[in-house]
Amino acid sequence: MADCPMLTGCPFFNDKMKNMPATSNIYKRNYCRGEHTKCARFMVRQTVGPEHVPADLFPNQRERAETLIKEKEQG
Repeated sequence: MADCPMLTGCPFFNDKMKNMPATSNIYKRNYCRGEHTKCARFMVRQTVGPEHVPADLFPNQRERAETLIKEKEQG
């Protein structure tokens, strides 16, 4: 797997988000340095734009990302 192309500016990867979970290193391995296309932040950014990525969206919140994408595409 390739690293996510958004690593340098990603608030999650660079520990700039509030309330970072204890499992953040696991998420970084699985999403940021693994299957980044399954990352909720990446999904929202690529589908509806970086301005729609919530500051508190974590990589594992795929369901939330899908809801956000659906809302933006419909509205």
